[in-house]
Amino acid sequence: MNRLERIKGCLLGGAVGDALGAPVEFLKWNDIRATFGARGIVDFAPAYGRLGAITDDTQMMLFTAEGLLRAHVRGVSRGICHIPGVIHHALLRWLMTQDYSPAITSVSLDGWLVKERELWSRRAPGLTCLSALKASTEFGSFAENDSKGCGAVMRVAPCAFFRNGFDNAADSGRLTHGHPTGYLAGGLFADILQRIVDRQDSLEDAIAKSLAEHGDKPGMEETRAIVERVLFFSYEGHRPTPERIDELGGGWIAEEALAIGIWCALTATSFEDGVINAVNHSGDSDSTGLIAGHLLGIQHGLEAIPDRWLAPLELRGVIEAVAEDIERVPRVFTGYGG
Repeated sequence: MNRLERIKGCLLGGAVGDALGAPVEFLKWNDIRATFGARGIVDFAPAYGRLGAITDDTQMMLFTAEGLLRAHVRGVSRGICHIPGVIHHALLRWLMTQDYSPAITSVSLDGWLVKERELWSRRAPGLTCLSALKASTEFGSFAENDSKGCGAVMRVAPCAFFRNGFDNAADSGRLTHGHPTGYLAGGLFADILQRIVDRQDSLEDAIAKSLAEHGDKPGMEETRAIVERVLFFSYEGHRPTPERIDELGGGWIAEEALAIGIWCALTATSFEDGVINAVNHSGDSDSTGLIAGHLLGIQHGLEAIPDRWLAPLELRGVIEAVAEDIERVPRVFTGYGG
């Protein structure tokens, strides 16, 4: 499997998991089961007026990717670039698609991504992301809050395809989430993905090596503990049932969302099995579905994702175009990933 296939699998896999979880994001498991049957939701259902609708998770992931691409080109062409600042600028463009005006008045609405009218739609954006971005007064300034919501970890997958994935993801997370768990969980997630795409590590090896390198960092304690817990569950053969996921946590906070996504990916018999497990619980179903979808898609590629989910997926063409840019730009400009 080549690099582009893994990148497309990762980004589209995340978007599919996001779209599968979107209709049930705010439902308890009993309500999901009553609405969709004993297995819960197993196919796209209408959300935001259509089948295959993505949420703020995929929207912010795309703007993070745009920021990384711009930062890469700027760094090569000018010899210097503050990567978090450029990502921040991109996220402020996303903020403006949500009908909010940032405190920074010099945000430029240039580039092709922000001109995609389908992105100008509110999909239950997280309050922490909105408030932190609105309040920031300069590009690259870190948020002044103590939030560890999952809004940082759910958008950072593109960081895995550029050098220094852990640091870029963690710094990107700090733009909106000030609690170390909130942004370090994102760093760990990007690092796991990066080990799979760069070194062809298995998911299990990537997690183990990432924890070995980053698990003792100050502030990583909560993330390490819960990831090690789901690794134990997986090794012991415990499947992520809705009841077990609800016991672990709802995924509304960063370390829980990452752990649920990892658990569902580790135990999956297929892409389909993994993302279905990841969205059927009482918590943040779209974010946990997205994380599992990223992890499964990067391992197995685009071919593993069912056509019945890809065909109606909102913004599929945009996501594929961004994936192609992510593969091409670092390779052409610096040889990274070539």
